Amino acid sequence: MAAQLHNHLPPAPPAVSEAEWATARWEDDGGCLIEPRPTAQRAHWLRIAAALSARLPELTGREDILVTCEHDTRSGAPAAFYPTTAQLEIDTALFALLAPTTIRPGRPGDEDRYPTAWGAFVHEAAHATHSRWHTPPELRGTAVDQAGQVLEESRAERAHLGRRPSDRRYLRAAVHTLVLTDFTSQTPSDRWQAALAAGLLLARRDAGVLDPDETHPLENTLTGILGPDLLHTLTDIWTAAHATGDEDGAAMMEHARAWCEALGAESAAPPPAPDPSSGRRGELAEVIGKTVGQVQANEAAQAAAEARVAAARATRAQAKANQAAQARQAAKTAEKVFSSNGCPFTPGNPPKGRRHRSPVTGTRLPEAGEKAAAGRLARALRAAAYRERTTTVTASAAPPGRLNMRQALARDAQRAAGATPTATPWTRTLHRPTPTPPLRVGIAVDVSGSMHAATAPIVSAAWILAKATALTDPDSRTATVAYCRSITAITAPGRAPTRVTQFDAMGGGHCLAEATDALTAGLDLDRPGAGRLLVIASDGYYNPDEAARAAARITALRRTGCAVLWLAFAPDPRPLPGTTLLELTDPAQAATAVGKAATTALASTTT
Repeated sequence: MAAQLHNHLPPAPPAVSEAEWATARWEDDGGCLIEPRPTAQRAHWLRIAAALSARLPELTGREDILVTCEHDTRSGAPAAFYPTTAQLEIDTALFALLAPTTIRPGRPGDEDRYPTAWGAFVHEAAHATHSRWHTPPELRGTAVDQAGQVLEESRAERAHLGRRPSDRRYLRAAVHTLVLTDFTSQTPSDRWQAALAAGLLLARRDAGVLDPDETHPLENTLTGILGPDLLHTLTDIWTAAHATGDEDGAAMMEHARAWCEALGAESAAPPPAPDPSSGRRGELAEVIGKTVGQVQANEAAQAAAEARVAAARATRAQAKANQAAQARQAAKTAEKVFSSNGCPFTPGNPPKGRRHRSPVTGTRLPEAGEKAAAGRLARALRAAAYRERTTTVTASAAPPGRLNMRQALARDAQRAAGATPTATPWTRTLHRPTPTPPLRVGIAVDVSGSMHAATAPIVSAAWILAKATALTDPDSRTATVAYCRSITAITAPGRAPTRVTQFDAMGGGHCLAEATDALTAGLDLDRPGAGRLLVIASDGYYNPDEAARAAARITALRRTGCAVLWLAFAPDPRPLPGTTLLELTDPAQAATAVGKAATTALASTTT
């Protein structure tokens, strides 16, 4: 059985069905023409056809084409365009995997759900735009007519891709629908059928629709059937056809005649009858199936890669949105904490009428040992924030600088030879100081009940850290908060503490995550341009939810280049991941240890 090529471009309008004849006769006889009410499914297909008609102008630039969706097309092809009546029909079977109620072609992007159907639609749109020539009536059904149809398939698609290259993926998705159904297991492997396969697939490769690796097995098989010289001749013919204008029917007919002549077929006669003795049956269908399968595999791999990229892009976008929302919430928390005049702020939705008392019990003057410790720590913090001078070496043709004798001799040689001197015998080394960035130090003090025994050293350590930061640079800023289930501001951002604030540790719960948010927003701990340090004084005895939320904040802060130091004044501390642990007993005597830890933390982060 020979390949029965479905004509996607019928020259005549579709045949009138018996039902249409009966309706026309009834109307001619004066009968009342009553349109039957369409079924629910038919109504959906009418809606889909109308939506496709509305989308067609963007593919063709034409607004006179009517699209119909039929369960069985009149042409017998999956889709067809009738140029004489400006009708485009498409088989509903191409949408088989989708319910008609879910198909919305009017929405750009919906076509990605049914790429095969849209590819057939795009193929017919290519014919509607670029197939402006027709076989003369006396030659229809002949070998030259069939050859012209084959050449027009890839020519129209190539011209369409020149206008809309993004439609390539849809044309590729429809290759098996447009080509594979024309070849069956009974198709013989004679020269005419092999040439048709070459004109439908290898020509699409040269038109930019298929890739060379996808058609390589088919090319090998066709070379064995046709021979390399004949296949090269056919390649020249379809290459010339690709360069032919849309309305140059005479040139296309000449290409079709050259095709028939190369294959030894009579142009005005019907297509050559199949030759059962030419190779085994089904060979072409088998190798074409492999080609189509490779195309589908490549498209699936490409779609999977695009899906991964889209998923990664969506994940990044969602992460940015979450980060922005978190930053807005942190700013609100900082405003409520530092504008509360020392009143505790409870995150979330605390019960109405219930207010947490402030852990602050009073203030005192700093002791001499604390002042000395603050001074030592300030010097250590300055050293941690210090940046080495930058060194720049420049070469020039004139002083000042150090003379390089080799370059000087080269310059003299260039002058003696009459050439323009390019040597640079003078080198100069410039040392420029790098401004020492200011510091941003946030201090979060745990005042839950488990910290009661460590209250005194925490009070002292918090004042020493805050005072030392204020002494490092006029632009340095610090802030201190106490947290349990609520957050209490001890010192607001930018205010240097003059007295030691005393507080007790009798609270319950731990809102370290919100305390970190308040310090981050109040001191810009997540923004470069300063040496940034978050100091947490706690034993780390949190419930899993509190620890997880706080650890997420610390991880995000570390990613921005902020160092995190964990001070513990009780045995067996449980610091959160991502922090530098420092266990202390006497904060006044441990100022040196704090300075070393802070120096290491700040030196290892970016400003």
